[in-house]
Amino acid sequence: MTKRIILDCDPGHDDAVAMLLAHGNPNIDLVAITTVFGNQTIDRVTHNALAIAQIAGITSVPIARGSHRPLVRELTTAGSIHGETGLDGPTLPTPTLTLDPRHAVDLIIDTVMSSAPDTITLVPTGALTNIALAVRKEPRIVSRVHEVVLMGGAYAGGNWSATSEFNILIDPEAAHIVFNEKWPLTMVGLDATHSALATPDVLSSIAAIDTAPARFVGELMEFFAATYREVQGFDYPPVHDPCAVAYVADPSVLTVRRVPLNVELTGTLTLGMTVADFRSPAPADCTTQVATALNHGRFWALVNDALERIGDPR
Repeated sequence: MTKRIILDCDPGHDDAVAMLLAHGNPNIDLVAITTVFGNQTIDRVTHNALAIAQIAGITSVPIARGSHRPLVRELTTAGSIHGETGLDGPTLPTPTLTLDPRHAVDLIIDTVMSSAPDTITLVPTGALTNIALAVRKEPRIVSRVHEVVLMGGAYAGGNWSATSEFNILIDPEAAHIVFNEKWPLTMVGLDATHSALATPDVLSSIAAIDTAPARFVGELMEFFAATYREVQGFDYPPVHDPCAVAYVADPSVLTVRRVPLNVELTGTLTLGMTVADFRSPAPADCTTQVATALNHGRFWALVNDALERIGDPR
C-alpha cells in the first residue's frame, strides 16, 4: 500500500530533492506540501516550493504557506548554505501554480482530520513550528497520525552548534512539543544523513537520466557542493531531507533503534540538542526511534528511480 504523506519543508536544495522523491516514488502518495521558514524566509521558500512543483509536474497537490518565524525566538536562516534565494544555482521558472488559501497549519489539520485514522504520515524537513502549532490547535491529530518521520537532530554532534542540528536549533520549543507528543516518531538526523553524500558517481548517474528534473538536481548539487565545501568542509554535500522521505518509501534504507528522545531547552552550550537515551532496553511506552545508519546505494537508487518516473514535465 502507498503511504500518504504531508511534506512540511523549507526548500532548500535538499528539500527540493525530497519533493521530487516524494512525487516520483510509487510507494508514496504526496497529499499536501506545506512550507515553513528555515533555509530562507517564508516568502522565499514558498516561492521555491511552487517553482519545484512546476519543474516536477506536481500540479494536483495543495501547497500552503506556513509559519514565518519560530514560536519564541528570533528568525534564523541558512543563507550561507542555500544562498540568498534559498535555492541558488539553478534558474527557476516563474511559478504559475497557486497556493492553497489556507495556512499550512490548517491544511495539516484538515488533511489529517478528514482522512481515515492511521493513514497520514507527517514528514517535516525544516523547523517543526507548523507541526507544533497544528498539534496545539487540534490535539486530536496525535491519535490519527500514522507516524512522524522528521529530518532533524543528531545524537553525536550538531552542524549549527557543537551539539545541535539546524532544524531543531532554530525552533527548539517547537521541536520539544513535537518530540513529546505520544505519536510514533522517527528522527532522521545527521548521524544517518551525513552518509547521503552526492558523490561524483551519484551525480553521473543522475546526469545520465537527462531529463529537466534530473538536470535541475545536478544544478542544485553544483551550488550545494560548493557551499558545503566552503562552510562545513565536506568533500561532497550531504543531502539530508530526502532521507526522511526515503525511509517512508522503503524502511530498509535506514537502520533505526527505538530510544527515548528529547530536546534540550535550557543548556547554555547545548540549546537544541536532541538527547537520545541509548540505555537498553527502551521503556515499554517509548514511541520514538532514531536513525543510526543509511544504505547509501539504496537511497540514491530510490532518488534515481523517482527522477526516471517523473520524466520531463517541465
